[in-house]
Amino acid sequence: MIWALYTILFIYCLTILTLIYGFTKVNSFEYLGLEPKTKFSIVVPFRNEAENLPKLLDSLSKLEYPTDLFEVILVDDFSSEAFQVSSFKFQVLVVNNIRVSNSPKKDAISTAMKIAKNDWIITTDADCVVNENWLSALDNYIQLHKVSMIAGAVTYDCENIFLHHFQQLDLASLQGATMGSFGIRKGFMCNGANFAYTKSFFQDLNGFDGNDGIASGDDVFLLQKGIAQFPEKVHYLKSENNIVITKPVDNWKSLFHQRVRWASKTGSYQSRFGIGLGLIVFGGNVGWLLGVGCWVLGLISFNKIILFFLLKFVVDSVLIYKTSQFLTKKRMRYLILSGLLYPFFSVSVALYSLFGKYEWKGRQF
Repeated sequence: MIWALYTILFIYCLTILTLIYGFTKVNSFEYLGLEPKTKFSIVVPFRNEAENLPKLLDSLSKLEYPTDLFEVILVDDFSSEAFQVSSFKFQVLVVNNIRVSNSPKKDAISTAMKIAKNDWIITTDADCVVNENWLSALDNYIQLHKVSMIAGAVTYDCENIFLHHFQQLDLASLQGATMGSFGIRKGFMCNGANFAYTKSFFQDLNGFDGNDGIASGDDVFLLQKGIAQFPEKVHYLKSENNIVITKPVDNWKSLFHQRVRWASKTGSYQSRFGIGLGLIVFGGNVGWLLGVGCWVLGLISFNKIILFFLLKFVVDSVLIYKTSQFLTKKRMRYLILSGLLYPFFSVSVALYSLFGKYEWKGRQF
């Protein structure tokens, strides 16, 4: 048993070290010296977000970017109350979602795509705020690179409570894996809160055809399609100017359902690397739990379990630290406690996602 556990640990650590290497290979891009030229349509699907949308729109009003070069399309997915938009210097449209599939968010993006005036589409979420140079960084990168799809970073605005910091560490590991995979040219994941692509590229990929029966994955499946067909046109923009800030959830039930929603699409990945990485991470967490069980039963010494945890904890911490320094530059809190809890949480989410239902925006999927 001990050799099986250490084999799992070896594969896991080697994989995370590869992602750390990949993270260092993605160059930062902070150049903002070019005159703005790119026209953007910012698409925001929403449902009952009257509290959050004004904050997003306020952050968009502070963008250091010509207002005639972007528009905002808010797609209302059957909110209980209509959202009233204030007057802004830039154009804001509110349209109703046209449902044609099992995925409300994919339908919302497809609805906006039909009326968007500009070729470059950016998706973000209603509970986000953006950096004042968000569009400028994208524009400068687009002008200097032959690119049709760009993934960007997302982080949390955390209060000093364990639940929020646990989410931040989890998101940092996901963002680190995202950047690391791009660094080794195996990109497979992105976040729809900061995702840009041209309308023509979306059409070349036949949009969400083939995965519109899956409730989530408007970002990941489209990215994997793009990389499978036109890998040279899909880039990651590692820029502090381009980081989008979103809100963590405020209770464990909501967090569990959110992570189940994220995990439920893994089995439908087009990327073999993404599926393999998911299995390796799952195996590493299961291995830790099995080791603890064997120690409780007296089959493995406590020292060996501590060594297992320390090796896994160290490689995880390096990836999370590097990512956190890029995303927030803040001290990582509750790292050890989160490292002990995370395998239990992660394995529960993975197993439940295979057969369980989850709630999202007041609906069950």
